[in-house]
Amino acid sequence: MDRYERINALHRILKAARYPVTVPRLQEELGCSRATVYRDLAFLRDALMAPIEGDGEAGFRYVAAESDRFELPGLWLSSEELYALLASQQLLRRTGGGVLSTVLAPLQQRIEGLLAAQAGASQWPVERVRVIPHRGRRLDENSFRAVASAVLERRRIAFEYRARSTDETTRRKVSPQRITHYRDNWYLDAWDHERDALRSFAVDRVVQARLLDDVAQDVDNEVLDQHLASSYGIFSGEPKGWATIVFSPKVARWVADEHWHSKQQGRFLADGRYELKIPYSVSRELLMDVLHYGGDAEIIEPPMLREQAKSLLSLALSQYDR
Repeated sequence: MDRYERINALHRILKAARYPVTVPRLQEELGCSRATVYRDLAFLRDALMAPIEGDGEAGFRYVAAESDRFELPGLWLSSEELYALLASQQLLRRTGGGVLSTVLAPLQQRIEGLLAAQAGASQWPVERVRVIPHRGRRLDENSFRAVASAVLERRRIAFEYRARSTDETTRRKVSPQRITHYRDNWYLDAWDHERDALRSFAVDRVVQARLLDDVAQDVDNEVLDQHLASSYGIFSGEPKGWATIVFSPKVARWVADEHWHSKQQGRFLADGRYELKIPYSVSRELLMDVLHYGGDAEIIEPPMLREQAKSLLSLALSQYDR
């Protein structure tokens, strides 16, 4: 336990104590020597102005009248908590395709400074925390900041949106509800005022975003969950049916550990295959995931979805017959 952690632990012990705590007990609780206990008590009392009373014989505690009002100044984190925060910072910085690098750089420097003060080392091997993005798309940093600010500040936002499916550019004014990170990409769930409906926007297709002064119109969480989270993946809408997919024994253990949908149902079959049942709304993304497994996955139901998969496989095969 380093000094910062001992001071924090000592504060908690004294704050919770109804009677004076003896030095031997503090030694046992803090895992340190008698001399270290006295040094920490002196630092807590003289440097941090803690209301400590008592002596080495009777023990120490906080003055009862001041105990409730006194708290340690600033934010006190253990080394383990700082390690976790530093790893989380690396994850957040790298999963955004670098869009958050400039914003998070000062945070990393402050975390490393705190770690250096606590553990006495000036360099931390942050490169050993690896995050490998998978098929992430490029983001405009200004647009991302505007979208994130609108969501958190509960303000409406205006932007131009270039739909990937049609390549059409439209102007939108929306009330942001949530920002979602899904499969290495960011999406904005918002109430579109012109269309009077909930819509999801890929943030990488948002340009010329600007915050408006108008307060965002909030949509009830239950409505959001029903519209945006009840169907398969990021595609909104009520589930239109259930799909049954059977996976070969070779990939069964992997699929059994995967989370495809909050309401999925799975079971191992007698021959070692794995049967997965999931609700879906738009078949496109589901088909992409199933076809990812190639010959190790077979759609059983519904018949229409099975035929769609066969058509896609036939079309793919035809590319190699030329």
